[in-house]
Amino acid sequence: MSQASTVSQNGFLEDSSEDLAASLNYFKNDTDSTKAREENLRDENFDTANSSIVSGESVRFFVNVNLDMQSTKPDIATGGCMLLHTSRKYLKLKNFEEEIRAQRDLDRFLAQASIILDETATSLDEVLRTMLKCFTQDPNHAEPKCNLDRLMAKLFTDAENPMEGKAHLLSDTIQGVTATVTGVQYQQSWLCIICTLKDLHRRHVCISRLIRPQNWGENSCEVRFVILVLAPPKMKSTKTGMEVARTFATMFSDITFRQKLLMTHTEEEFKEALVHQRQQLTMAMPTLWEYSMISLPSHKHPKPPKFKDFLRFGKGIREDILRRLPVYPLDFTDGLIGKNKVVCKHITTTLFLYFACLLPTLAFGSFNDENTNGAIDVQKTIAGQSIGGLVYALFSGQPLVILLTTAPLAIYIQVIRVICDDYNLDFNAFYAWTGLWNSFFLALYAFFNLSLVMSLFKRSMEEIIALFISITFVLDAVKGMDKIFWKYYYGHGYQTKRSSSLVNLLGISTTLNSTLNSTLNSSLLDSPPQVAEEDHSSTMHPDRATAVLSLLIMLGTLWLGYTLYQFKKSPYLHPRVREVLSDCALPIAVLCCTIISSSCFREVEMSKFSYNPSGNLFKLAHMQSLSLEAIGSTMILGFLLSLLFFVEQNLVAALVNAPENRLVKGTAYHWDLLLLAIINTGLSLFGLPWIHAAYPHSPLHVRALASVEDSVENGLIHETIVNVKETRLTSLGASILVGLSLLLLPLPLQYISKPVLYGLFLYIALTSLDGNQLFSRVALLLKEQLQTAAPNH
Repeated sequence: MSQASTVSQNGFLEDSSEDLAASLNYFKNDTDSTKAREENLRDENFDTANSSIVSGESVRFFVNVNLDMQSTKPDIATGGCMLLHTSRKYLKLKNFEEEIRAQRDLDRFLAQASIILDETATSLDEVLRTMLKCFTQDPNHAEPKCNLDRLMAKLFTDAENPMEGKAHLLSDTIQGVTATVTGVQYQQSWLCIICTLKDLHRRHVCISRLIRPQNWGENSCEVRFVILVLAPPKMKSTKTGMEVARTFATMFSDITFRQKLLMTHTEEEFKEALVHQRQQLTMAMPTLWEYSMISLPSHKHPKPPKFKDFLRFGKGIREDILRRLPVYPLDFTDGLIGKNKVVCKHITTTLFLYFACLLPTLAFGSFNDENTNGAIDVQKTIAGQSIGGLVYALFSGQPLVILLTTAPLAIYIQVIRVICDDYNLDFNAFYAWTGLWNSFFLALYAFFNLSLVMSLFKRSMEEIIALFISITFVLDAVKGMDKIFWKYYYGHGYQTKRSSSLVNLLGISTTLNSTLNSTLNSSLLDSPPQVAEEDHSSTMHPDRATAVLSLLIMLGTLWLGYTLYQFKKSPYLHPRVREVLSDCALPIAVLCCTIISSSCFREVEMSKFSYNPSGNLFKLAHMQSLSLEAIGSTMILGFLLSLLFFVEQNLVAALVNAPENRLVKGTAYHWDLLLLAIINTGLSLFGLPWIHAAYPHSPLHVRALASVEDSVENGLIHETIVNVKETRLTSLGASILVGLSLLLLPLPLQYISKPVLYGLFLYIALTSLDGNQLFSRVALLLKEQLQTAAPNH
C-alpha cells in the first residue's frame, strides 16, 4: 500500500496511537453477539434520528448520536468520516478487506461502467440527462424497457407533480460527512445518486467528472464528481443499489483519491485509478502504523514522557533513521517520476525558496557586517547559508524544514562582539568556542531524546510562539523604515533640534546637552553612524523623496506579492496559470519592485545593504588563543544558545509535521537535532553565521508543495491540503542557487534596496498568518456573525 493513500484514507483519524492499536485488536476479537447488540443500539438511534425533521437541529442531534456511538465502538476504517443517506441514516464506510462483495461489485462494474470526463454542463438536470443518455445509448447496457424521461422523473422528489421554478430535490443520495462536536462537515466535491426502477434488469454505474466545480445548493456548493447508480428494486441485501452506492462512496470519501481522478486524461486512466484505489483499500489496515503516527491528527494530548525514556541513549536517533531510510530514494523522485508529475511546482517552489532565503541572508549579513566590523559579512553569511542548507537537504530526516540565520542569532552575535571588545578577546576564537559548546549541548539533547519534551507543548503554545515570530518580522520592517525616515526625511538637524527641545524642557543644563544629544542619536534614535559624525554646524538638506519612495517600494512589494499569492483564489485566467503566479508571487514582487526602484527612479538615492569583500572566506579560528576562563564563559553562552536552537528546531519541525499537512514519510526530531549540531560545528570553526530551522519559511515551503482542495463551509472557502510532495530537490536547488549568488556580488544583488527587503519581511509575516488558528480566533473579535464563524475555528 502506498504511503500517501494509506494516510489519506484515514486523513480524519482522531484517535491516539494506543487507541487505534486497541481498536485493531478489538475488531479481531469481536463476536457475533456483540455485533448484533450494537446493531440493535444503532437501529434505535436511527429511528430517533429519522423521526426528526430535516433541519439544522436534527442534523446536530444526528451527529451527537453518532459521536456517542463512535465512542462506544471506534472504527478505524471510517477515520472520523462516515456516509449520510437522504433518509438521515448513518452508513459505515465499506471495509474492503472483510466485505468481499465490495471487491466483486467494483471489479464487475468497472468493465462496463460509463465514464464521462470533463462534462461542460452546469445544471444538475443537464448533467444527469447526459449521464442517462450515455447509459441508454450504450449497446452494452441491454435495457430495452428503460425510458429516459421516466428515469429522470424517478431521480427527484417532485416526480409525480413537476412544478416549474421549484428546486429539484434528489430523492436518494449518499454524501460523505465528518462528524465533529461542532456539527457536520460535508464533503461537497462529490455526490452519489441512487435510482431504483422496476424496468431495470441489472445494476449499472455511471460516473461523470465535471470540468469545473458546480454549486447545486446547500452542502453541494462545489460538486466535481457525480456517481449515478441504477438498480432494480428486488435484489439480495448484499446486491442492492444502496450497497453498490456505498462501495463507490467509500472510495470517493478519500480526498487524495479524488485528486488523482482530477489528474486523469482518459477513461482508461480513470478506471485504472479506480482499480488501484480498490487494491489499496483491500490491503490490511495495520500497514498504516508502519509510518509516522505524528502525521495523524489526534484530538487527545499525547502522554507525557517518562524519566526512563530519556535514559535510552540514542534510541530516538536510531528510530528516526530506521523510519526515514527506507523512503530516502523517494525524496528525490516524488513528483518527477510516475503519473503525478509536478515538475512545474518543483521549479516554482525552488524559486520561491531561493528568494525567501537569499533576501533575509543579505539583510542579516549586512547587519552582522556592521556589528562585527566585517568579521562576519554578507559573503560569509551567503556561504554559510548555502553550505548548511546543502548538508541539511541531503541528510536530514525532514527535508521540508528550511535552515536560516535569523534576527535573534544576529543579535546574539552582536552581544559576543561587544564582550570581545570589552575584554580584548579574539572574536573568531570566542565565536567558535561558543558555537562548539552549543553543538555539544545539542548533541546531548539528541542522544538523550530530549525532543520528547516537545510533546508537552500544546498547539496553542506552538501558535503563540509562531505568531510572536511573525510579529518580529513586522517589527524588523518597521524599525528599518524608521531608520530610513530619520536619515532622509527628518535629517540630522531635525534630530538635534528635537533632542535639544526635550533637554530644555527637562531642565537639564546646557553643559550636558551635547553629551545627551549624542547619546540619544546613537541609541534611542538609532541613527546611522554617518549622520552622527557629521558637523553639527553644517546645513543638511534631507532628501525626503528617498524616504517617501522607500515607503512606497516596501508597501508595493507587500501588495504585489500578497495579491499574486491570493491570485489562485480569483476567477481570472486558467487555474494552472493562477497556481504558477501564486507560487512565484515573491520572486515576481521582488524583481518588479527592484527594477522600479533602480531603473525608474535613478535620480533618487535608495538605501542599500553594505558590502565589504572578504579577504579570506574560509579562515579557521585560532582556538588556542583563549584562556581557560574565557572558554568557560563561552560554555555559558553556548548553553543559552542551545536552548534557543532546541526550541526553534523542534517547534518549526512540529509545525511542519502538523496533522493538516498530511505528511506520510515520518519525522526525525532527534536525528535532525544531531545533524544541526554537526552543521553548526563546521560553521563555528570557519567563522560563518549559525543557522537553525526558520519560521515561517518551513511551513510556507510545505504549503508551496501541497495540492489543495477548496471546500465551502457556512459561506466561507477553506483550503484542505490533499497531499504534499515530500522532496529534497527544492531545498537542495535553492541552496545551490544561494551559493551561486556569491558570483552576483556586489552587482546586481546590490540593486536590491533595503525597502524591498523590508517588504519581504512584511510579506512573510502576512502569509504566515494563513492557517494560524490563534490569529483566526483573535480576528473573529472584529468580524460580524461571530457565532456562525466560531465553530469552524
